[in-house]
This record gives sequence, structure tokens and C-alpha cells, in this order.
Amino acid sequence: MSPMEGCPTVFQVICSLSPGYHQYKFYVDGEWRYDEHQPCVRGNYDVVNSVLITREPSSMDIDDGFNHPEMVTPASISVADIDVSRHRISTFLSTHTAYELLPESGKVIALDVNLPVKQAFHILHEQGIPVAPLWDFCKGQFVGILSALDFILILRELGNHGSNLTEEELETHTISAWKEGKMHLSRQMDGNARSYPRHLIHAGPYDSLKDVAIKILQSKVATVPIIHSSSQDGSFPQILHLATLSGILKCICRNFKHSSSSLPVLQQPIYSIRVGTWVQEIAEVNGQPSTMKRPFAMLNKNASLGDALSLLVQAEVSSIPIVDENYSLVDIYSRSDITALAKDKAYAQIHLDQLSILQALQLGQDANHTYGFLNGQRCHMCLRSDPLHKVMEQLANPGVRRLVIVEAGSKRVEGIISLSDVFRFLLGV
Repeated sequence: MSPMEGCPTVFQVICSLSPGYHQYKFYVDGEWRYDEHQPCVRGNYDVVNSVLITREPSSMDIDDGFNHPEMVTPASISVADIDVSRHRISTFLSTHTAYELLPESGKVIALDVNLPVKQAFHILHEQGIPVAPLWDFCKGQFVGILSALDFILILRELGNHGSNLTEEELETHTISAWKEGKMHLSRQMDGNARSYPRHLIHAGPYDSLKDVAIKILQSKVATVPIIHSSSQDGSFPQILHLATLSGILKCICRNFKHSSSSLPVLQQPIYSIRVGTWVQEIAEVNGQPSTMKRPFAMLNKNASLGDALSLLVQAEVSSIPIVDENYSLVDIYSRSDITALAKDKAYAQIHLDQLSILQALQLGQDANHTYGFLNGQRCHMCLRSDPLHKVMEQLANPGVRRLVIVEAGSKRVEGIISLSDVFRFLLGV
């Protein structure tokens, strides 16, 4: 053991390990410890780190933040172990309610349906929120959700020749009128486009977390309002919270944090359990099921904003990795990025097909802001060898809805794993 150069308080151990399964701990200040950021298991010596070396690691495996050799569990998991893990998670979600998602303090911003679309667009941008519940004063009810997808569809209509919706009408066009027009628009779209729910998808504070998660998955929405009414007829409703899969996943991670050994599937690398969407050539190597072979939405950094918006709608995805000529990750464009065009009325000054994706992203950022993984904020990444529990902990962070799976070193995009991917796997739906 020797101190690292330039870091006298950090020590390194250089050892030669033969290929195989190894467990280890650290003896620091008279106490045995383990690295919670690396794969770990619970055994005869309590919690220990684990690593399976399938070949001799080389310097080519190490780069930037991905400075560990490829690690997987010692053996593929059985169907029985997967079923056990799913049962325990399902039991936990079935016995806990949406009420537990409510923060100690917080706010929910709701918009009146008679508000002009343009004003609503600016409110979402200024408040930094991707969605807002809609209130109908005449009905005395919450009637829907205004999301970033609405503005994507609106801007695409503005960019289409012959559209009846003009920029001037955006100032007086109400949310209610847009929602009516949206239903007509969805009928004109091709058969690959999903149909949008006519009624507000919501849940009550005493609905189980499992029911809330399934509602989000089945409705293909990002959030479900938690609404409570003290009247039996549902009058005088109150929105308590906007439930998301991220919040539910945080509850799972918190509950099983110190008992992960009871869920064998959490130690499995995401690639071995076939969760997420992968580029076709990678999916075919290991004979992945058809759900992993669906077309992977990805665009070159020189593609236009119009290309990105069309792909978001047609591929029914919430984000698109932006790559260079070598398919290495440069940035990511998400639905919520559309609200950045409200800054300085940028939407009224651009042409969707003449503005590149990177230029569009820069409009909503500071002049000194850098793209993608360089700032460590926008592009959340993981490796195919990362265990499921590590991926879940990352996705449980606020604002993180998906991780781009990249190759260590080259940052070449291999796939993407979203919150909905994880929940569909955990719940077996």
C-alpha cells in the first residue's frame, strides 16, 4: 500500500487478480468498511464489495469517470430469483400509499384552461416545470395536464405550411381551445402516434403505490396528480402532489437500502437482465427479446430541431441521445427542453428546420454553458455492467428520467434505460 502522488491522504493498492469472482473490504481507522458506490453483496462477513474479472483488465478499460473493470455477478440469475424480487417489491408497493410521496413542504402550480397558450408556455419556462395541472373554473374540476409535448405539437403546427394556427393566435388561443384542436390533430397523425387520454388520469392519497405506478405506465404519462376531496361527490378537489415514477422509485430504494440481499435481481448488471432499449447490433449479439430490438431513437448533432421534434412524437420517446459521427454521446434532447424556446420569445424568431439541436439547447442556457457530459449535469450515463441497484439510485434523483448507456472510454451510445423500463421489469408488466 502506498500514497497516491499528489494525494497524501489517499492510498492505493496494486495487486494481480486472476479471472474469477472476488470479494473484498477495507480496514480503515480500526473499522472494516466497503465502498457503497461499487457492487456489493451481503454474506458471511456482512456487506462486502464484489467483482468478477472475466479477463485481464488493461489500461484501455479506464477512462474519465468510468475507472473500473467490467463487473458482473458470478452467475446468471434464475427465473425464481427474479420472481422473488418482483414479489417483494410488489408487496411493498401494494402496502404503501401515495400519501407517502407527499413532501413535507412544496407547491403545485395549476393553470386555468382559459389562459392563453403563450402565457402558459412562459409560465412553465419561468417556473422550471415540464407539466402543470389544468383547472376548469366553470366545472370546478381539474380537467387535464399541460405538458411539454403540447408545446412540441404546437410548434410543429406553427412550422407546417397551411396550418390554421399562427403565431399571433398563440397570444389569444386558450389552453382549452388547444386541447380541443389536439384531439383533431391526433386523428390526422399516422397510425404510429399514440392516442391522447381525453380525461385527467389521477389518483387518491390512499391509492397504493403499485396502483399509481401502473396508472403511469398504462397511460404513458410522466406524472399523475394526487387529488383529494373531502366531499363524497368529489367537489372542491385539492391537488396534493404530482406523483412520478421517480418518487416511487425513491421509496423503493430507501426501503431496501440495507436489505438489498433480499432482492437478488438488484445485484444483476442491467444488460444481463435485458432491461432498457439497446441499439440493434448490441441487442442481437446476445439474442435479446423483441422489446429490446425496437428502433432506437438517436440523432446526429447536426440534425435540425424540426427533426428532433418529429422523432420525439413519432418514436413516442421522451428524449433522444445526440451523437457525433462515431456515435459517441454529445448531448441529449428531451421534451422538456422545448420550454427553453420561451426565453426571449425565441419560438417566434426561429425556423425549426434551420436550427440545429445543439443551437436549440444553447438558447436556454448561459453563454458559458458547455454541452452534454462535459458539465456533468444534462447527460446522465451508465455502463452496461452497472448493477440494477446503482441504476435505480441514479433514476431516483429528481429530474432524472433516463440514463444513456455508453461504452466506457469512447462514450459510444449502446442504449438507454428509463424509469418506465425499470418499473415494467420490476412489476413484470
